[in-house]
Amino acid sequence: QVQLVESGGGLVQAGGSLRLSCAASGRTFSTHAMGWFRQAPGKEREFVAAIYWSGSNTYYADSVKGRFTISRDNAKNTVYLQMNSLKPEDTAVYYCAADSNIATMLKALHNIDYWGKGTLVTVSS
Repeated sequence: QVQLVESGGGLVQAGGSLRLSCAASGRTFSTHAMGWFRQAPGKEREFVAAIYWSGSNTYYADSVKGRFTISRDNAKNTVYLQMNSLKPEDTAVYYCAADSNIATMLKALHNIDYWGKGTLVTVSS
C-alpha cells in the first residue's frame, strides 16, 4: 500500500515558478514509477510527467517539455515537480501517482494503482 500527499501548490504569476512535492508512505515507493497528472476545470485529467523507479528515465507531455522537471529522492520517499515559466494554461489541480509499471503510468491513466488528493496550482496572467 502506498499513500501519497502532495504539497507546494499555490498562486503564481505567469512566468513564475513553483515546486510541487509528493511524499509517499510505504516501503514499495522505491520500486514504483511515479508521475504527475493535472486536471483543469471542465477537462479530463492529463499526463504531465513520469519518472522510472530508479530515476534513470523521465517522460514529459509535450506541453510542459523544457519547462517542467520531475525528480525523485528514494531516500526521502519523495517525488518533485519543478515548474518554471508557468503559463495561465498550466492552472489545474496537480495529482501525484504511483504504479509498479511505467507503461501503465504513461498509457493507462485509469489503471494507475495509487493517487494523491491533489494540490491546486493557479497561474495568473
